[in-house]
Amino acid sequence: MKLNILNIKMTPAGRAIAIGIVMSSLVFISCEDDLNVDPRDSMSEEDFLKDPKNAVQLINGVYSKLLDYDMNSFSWIGITSITSDDADKGSTPGDSGTDKKKLDDLTFDATDVSFNDVWRSRYAGIYRANNAIFYLEKVNLEASLKNRLVGEAKFLRAMWYFDLVRCFGGVPVVLGNIDLNDTSTINEEVFTKKTKEEVYAQIEIDLKDAIEKLPLKSQYAPTDLGRASKGAAQALLAKAYLYQQRWQDAFDMSGEVISSGQYSLLADYAQVWREAGENGSESIFEVQATAALGINGYTDVQGPRGTPDLGWGFNTPSDNLVNAYESGDVRKDATIMFVPSVLWDGFVAPTSWTNSRYNYKAYQSSIAETWINKGMTGKNLRILKYSDILLIRAEAAFNIGNTGEATDRINEIRDRAGLDDLGTVTLAQIYKERRLEMAMEHDRWFDIVRTGQGVSAMSAVGKTFVVGKHEVFPIPQPQITVSGGKLIQNNGY
Repeated sequence: MKLNILNIKMTPAGRAIAIGIVMSSLVFISCEDDLNVDPRDSMSEEDFLKDPKNAVQLINGVYSKLLDYDMNSFSWIGITSITSDDADKGSTPGDSGTDKKKLDDLTFDATDVSFNDVWRSRYAGIYRANNAIFYLEKVNLEASLKNRLVGEAKFLRAMWYFDLVRCFGGVPVVLGNIDLNDTSTINEEVFTKKTKEEVYAQIEIDLKDAIEKLPLKSQYAPTDLGRASKGAAQALLAKAYLYQQRWQDAFDMSGEVISSGQYSLLADYAQVWREAGENGSESIFEVQATAALGINGYTDVQGPRGTPDLGWGFNTPSDNLVNAYESGDVRKDATIMFVPSVLWDGFVAPTSWTNSRYNYKAYQSSIAETWINKGMTGKNLRILKYSDILLIRAEAAFNIGNTGEATDRINEIRDRAGLDDLGTVTLAQIYKERRLEMAMEHDRWFDIVRTGQGVSAMSAVGKTFVVGKHEVFPIPQPQITVSGGKLIQNNGY
């Protein structure tokens, strides 16, 4: 049994805590209905949290943000994948997807809705995490449970700040409850960007604390499978070190995950993104979806368009990605759904579909997997997986001169892919293996940027990467407007 993410809005007392202090529309958005709490049904915050089940529910309310449409669906898919050389816009030529054609062409600007969605959703999640930490630290709970719940909230907060810093560079760092009448604090924390280095420093603080507080994956009860673990915090910290080119730290921290004995590659690469592979040996952290609570829009946005209609048809694998695979690489057919073909579940992909390729990793079978409806994904979304850690270890090892370790880790990846071992590796080969192993998994754009491949990778697919501009996305114009111009726009926008 995997973690069932319960929305904190399910109880009046939970609602009262979750919306304790609602911040300005810059970062934290709350529906008006959330504020309509009947005082006759409410209890004190302290009494609510004295019950361990309620305290757990509070953290479940933080996790539940991961299911929302603005978190992992159209906008996130657009800025992490459609921008890159892995994917094209898809759908039909005349369907711009609001701003997805602009993302595909790298002609986007600060007014485009995708950036505002990503900004707002991450800060909404951070708001929930901040609230949870604030209230949990006030109440008297059994120490190990309190520590674990705080650790989970800090992991999630760090994960969302990692998304923000990768997208926008320096961003505001908000860590506590903010009084709406406290103009000084709002101007200092909510409307003021920290440097990229300061954001990473906070990510590191949160993850190191989470590492101390969280149990190993194997120490969770079956009913808690899918919660953030010590290995998840270590894996995210290793990745944060990689992005900062802190090679020795990335090498050491990825080594902690590898040596923990908690993780291993699944034998069949194709199973990694199917429901059968959920929370398996390769899983480090996944968004948990159930038949009752699915991920809003992830499958629908990328599902095959046409007859029969399985989705909107966006984010289609590019020719460039197709041509990047070596002969015999099993990852190709596990990543790219070719049309026509017979899919893994026996469903026939017909020529009546609009595009000749779709993202196979986003496919949800209505025949052989948990099916809610095409708008609600019933299988988990992978965020951190063991193969990512092997790749981090390889890249870090190469950069500290340990080519033997780098080669071993890359060959471990290639063996599973059905490819011959390499005698030694170059940095270009490590980058290529990372691309193919993680294709269509929302890392490619960030990998292009952090490794300095922007100009060459984008020119190869007819796009223009502007050095000094496209390393980050624009701060959303609505957020600058709400701040009264206190938020400073990124260079070039």
